[in-house]
Amino acid sequence: MSSFETIVPALAEALEKRGYTALTPVQQAVLATELGAADALVSAQTGSGKTVAFGLALAPTLLGGAERFTDAGAPLGLVVAPTRELALQVRRELEWLYELTGAQIASCVGGMDMRSERRALERGADIVVGTPGRLRDHITRGALDMSALRAVVLDEADEMLDLGFREDLEFILDAAPAERRTLMFSATVPRSIATLAKSYQRDAVRISAGGEAKQHLDIEYRALSVAPADRENAIINVLRYYEATNAMVFCNTRAAVNHLTARFNNRNFAVVALSGELSQNERSHALQAMRDGRAKVCIATDVAARGIDLPNLDLVIHADLPTNPETLLHRSGRTGRAGRKGVSALIVPNNARRHTERLLNNAGLTATWASPPSADEVLRRDDERILADPAFGEPVSDDERGFVETLLERHGAERVAAAFVRLCRGSRSAPEDLLDVAPFTPTGDRPARRDEQPSRRDDFGDSVWFSLSVGRRQNAEPRWLIPMLCRTGNISKREIGAIKMQPEETFVQIAADWADRFLAAIGPDRKLQNNIAVKRLDGTPDLSRAGYQPPKPDKKPHRGKRPFEANAPQGAHKPKFEKRGQPERTGATETKPWAKKPGKPKFDKPRSDGPAKHKKPKNRPG
Repeated sequence: MSSFETIVPALAEALEKRGYTALTPVQQAVLATELGAADALVSAQTGSGKTVAFGLALAPTLLGGAERFTDAGAPLGLVVAPTRELALQVRRELEWLYELTGAQIASCVGGMDMRSERRALERGADIVVGTPGRLRDHITRGALDMSALRAVVLDEADEMLDLGFREDLEFILDAAPAERRTLMFSATVPRSIATLAKSYQRDAVRISAGGEAKQHLDIEYRALSVAPADRENAIINVLRYYEATNAMVFCNTRAAVNHLTARFNNRNFAVVALSGELSQNERSHALQAMRDGRAKVCIATDVAARGIDLPNLDLVIHADLPTNPETLLHRSGRTGRAGRKGVSALIVPNNARRHTERLLNNAGLTATWASPPSADEVLRRDDERILADPAFGEPVSDDERGFVETLLERHGAERVAAAFVRLCRGSRSAPEDLLDVAPFTPTGDRPARRDEQPSRRDDFGDSVWFSLSVGRRQNAEPRWLIPMLCRTGNISKREIGAIKMQPEETFVQIAADWADRFLAAIGPDRKLQNNIAVKRLDGTPDLSRAGYQPPKPDKKPHRGKRPFEANAPQGAHKPKFEKRGQPERTGATETKPWAKKPGKPKFDKPRSDGPAKHKKPKNRPG
């Protein structure tokens, strides 16, 4: 093929056997003639074929013009990856790519038997793939000979720095020969990566494989607004709606992974968990269950899932929002790989919608804002799948015909069809009913501020008034009332109209079509936080009570003041105080004027005329 002309022949043949018909942009970029044997800093999207790309780029350097590797000795190439799973995945990719060259490929990763790795290195390896910590251990112990090294690849370099491997990477690069070739591959190129490249690369060529500045076209981003209490129910409905062959759910903590795994197991989902507390054997079994179809949903933390490449992963769900744009890109990059389409769904609580909008903008992504699939939408999607089942297009076999006729004669076509539908629906987890959430309009979709008409509360539209049992005297203010109403009542600021503050209560205007949902969200006790009572009013409230209200008769007047009297002359309410006379100082004990009770009289003990008594000194030995 013309696109494979510049590739080492043995690797080109391996690509054809694998079914490759064209190279991805990053693979074409590393084979460009202007790159030659120079160092390179490559930024490309996750899932764009970077492993095959650096495998193709390394071949001329490692083979040195030969068609096959000779007897393996000290390694010629070294690939460093951030996690065990990614390192083992890279090894598998390089094994089929270099199969016809006779290359010996060894792996050195944490969690595996170090003695077996040492024996493999002693037998000889052409390429070594490993994680930073384990590679440093082998170098320190003298098991990994770096003297013959011709090229080093840092895969997912930004991830390795995020995981705190800078010191290990610098140790490995310092131990490698100075004239080596160094290739760095990274989804993003922050300042830390640029600094590392400047220190350990010589005149590196910067390659951006067309994906760094624009959105991955094979990934559909969806931001789903939910009530905070509905996060887990929304995830269930998303999983049920898409029915992906493989799906991955990301959480920020191990505790969240364990909680969701238990919840989804109870809901009849085939689920496995990946977190840092699992052993290497447990992680391998979990990934194998996803690959062979025994499990369909993988719930993982960011660290545990870095570098994982699962086949047919069509759906990524962010149960907890990513902490930064890089994490969002790495999570989403698990899907939409090798030309397949994928969906990245962010579960966004109401109070995190602005934060999510900034997160997407900083990542350079455009998402479709919507609500999660409702229970009715999930059931309709199930019906569509039943109707589209390819089994209906297959002819009835002779073995089946007799029993089919028996079923139809005994039960009839309608009852047989109904039983079939019940069986299909019963095998799946039931969808959840979700609370209605006000739609969210991203800032970019709103009209410019100068084109907007000034808002007027008297044009709010149909509304219902509510009374809250808190007012000015309880320090009520809209700045904390509005967030509390939105949070407890599952509404947004757009559904709140005028707020009228009274001394002992507050009147709030709510959009009419949200009034019933507002009350339902508050609950039957009609109480907000701090025991604030909510009462629905009929019509417009009476605002004539906004003036001064005298204190109730049963309340005691303020200390130092007398009850208010309308006809009292001016100045009559000023309290009169009499200046206390200074008591004469006498030999007796002075009585303090503010003392509640007089002190007890003190009696002088009889004093002896003799000398004062002293303790008898102890006789100590000299």
